[in-house]
Order: sequence, then structure tokens, then C-alpha cells
Amino acid sequence: MEEVIDLKKIFKILCKRIYLILSLTIVAIGITTAISFFVITPIYQAQTQFLVNQKVNGQEAYAQAQQLETDLQLINTYNVIIKSPAILNKVIDKLELNITTEMLAEQIIVTSESNSKVVNIKVLNTDLEKAVTISNTVATVFKEEIPKLMSVDNINILSEAKISKDSSPVKPNKLLNIVLGTVIGFVISVGFALLLEFLNTTIKTESDIEDLALPVMGLVGAFPTEKNYKSRKARRT
Repeated sequence: MEEVIDLKKIFKILCKRIYLILSLTIVAIGITTAISFFVITPIYQAQTQFLVNQKVNGQEAYAQAQQLETDLQLINTYNVIIKSPAILNKVIDKLELNITTEMLAEQIIVTSESNSKVVNIKVLNTDLEKAVTISNTVATVFKEEIPKLMSVDNINILSEAKISKDSSPVKPNKLLNIVLGTVIGFVISVGFALLLEFLNTTIKTESDIEDLALPVMGLVGAFPTEKNYKSRKARRT
């Protein structure tokens, strides 16, 4: 016969172990908060935007449409070139960075919206000022080198990365970490409380015996108290 989950019983168990559950949850919150604020290194993000826009001589609509399609197709190629050694080596030399091109490439994210000629260069770094400098330098070097690499001159920088007083780290998300820590801590504490209860096989109440579904072999009457024993003895005499 399959066992049926008794929700009332589980609720009683959780109520009985409420202090254990709360304690473990608070510990989880404390650990998550400490890690988020004091252990994980903050990561800042800086962004530079440039526009891919080749100048077209004349006002022919066909020529403009054809050039627009060409610029959009070039963006995918540009996204690869930006993170290539041809660009990053010059950035490293210009800024005198003590890192490899692979390490620098890992800090750079190049994105562009579908059918948009605007390209975003995002740089993640533990130092906000360095992230801003790298982002702007990558865009500048790319603009200088692309005419030599592809014989085109269609890059215009729209906006440069800047340091703002309101700049805050993009990683870690402290609030999200604390919420996740609370949920995980609560789930673990509830599971631990149920595990302790189910592993405890000692019989404490009559209901525990009834749950065993054993056949009744006999009954034990109540033992007489000292007062009842003396009254019985007095009646006999």
C-alpha cells in the first residue's frame, strides 16, 4: 500500500523545528551577504558606440540601399576584427597593459542590434577607469586600422565611454544573490528538519505506536498511585 503524504503531519514537524529552520536560513543569508559584499570582486562596465556608415556620392536611392546592405553585412566581420590580435595588440601596446590578447578579448563584448548599423563595444573590468580607457581605445584603434585592413572608411564614433559618479558595478548582483541565498537556505533547512524527524525512530507518543500498525497483544492498566494504594489498604482492614 502506497504511503500517503500527510500535510498536517509535515506542517507540525516544520512548526516543531521552526527555530532550526530560521537559524539555518539566517546563516545562509549571512554567508551570501558576506560573499557578495566582501569576497566577490566588483566588475564595472564601460561602453563605446560607433556607427558603420559609408558615404555615398550622389543621391541615387539604389546606391544608398546597396550601401546600407553592404554596411550591415560588414558588421559581422567587424565584430570579429575588433577582438582580433590585429586590433588588441595595438591597444595593449598603446595602453601598456600587462595582459595577453586572449585575456583582453575576454573582457570585451561586441554587440549590435538586428538591422542596425550601431555597434556597441562593452568592456568589463574590476577598475572602472581602466574599463573606460580600454573601451575608448579599442574603438579608436579600430577606426584607425579598418581602412588599412579592409580598404573602407565607414566608422564614426557616436559616443565614448565616460566615468560617472553614479557608476555602479554590474557584477555581482548583490540583491539577487541574497534572495537566492535566502531561498536556497530555506529549502535546505526544511529538508534537513524533515530528515531529522524521519530518521528519529524513537516512540514518544501513542500515535507513534498506532502509526506502526502492529497487532494489539494486550493492554497495561494504569498503575495505582500511593494515595489510591493506601485507601484500598484501609478499606481492607
